[in-house]
Amino acid sequence: MIELLIERLQDTRFVTMVLAILDTNLHELSIINAGHLLPLLRRIDGSIVALEGTEGAEVIPELAPADDDLTVEKHVYSSFFETPLDSLLRSRKVDTVILTGLHTHLCVRHTAADAFFRGYKILVPEDGVDSFTAEDHESGLAYLKEYYGATITDAASILKGLKK
Repeated sequence: MIELLIERLQDTRFVTMVLAILDTNLHELSIINAGHLLPLLRRIDGSIVALEGTEGAEVIPELAPADDDLTVEKHVYSSFFETPLDSLLRSRKVDTVILTGLHTHLCVRHTAADAFFRGYKILVPEDGVDSFTAEDHESGLAYLKEYYGATITDAASILKGLKK
């Protein structure tokens, strides 16, 4: 469903932020700001998951950016922090962001905060974000809705809304 959502969004003024794109056996965390979680980032063979230049950081084929897609590399939880994302969105007159990815209570939450502080409307497909635990996922969604006014919905509803 997320692949279809991203495909449909390519022809709109909406921007979808895929905060982490990894295969289903891996978890994405920034080494820079998650040193305390480093044990969770190690595979059985000792390699670190999602470290730049490693297999774990590669984009899965189903979500690979198209040649004309813009990509912004982030190094901390928020996709806005010390990146050109805000200026790229404003130059395209984007007023709404659709946040997807890992982790609802961390990266999605901090990106939503920065989007909110910059005046963007925020849509979050509940089936397009996730966390290590159901509790973290649910509390993350509740926080996004309560404090940032995010619209929590599902990918199918967003797709239906784009068809209008």
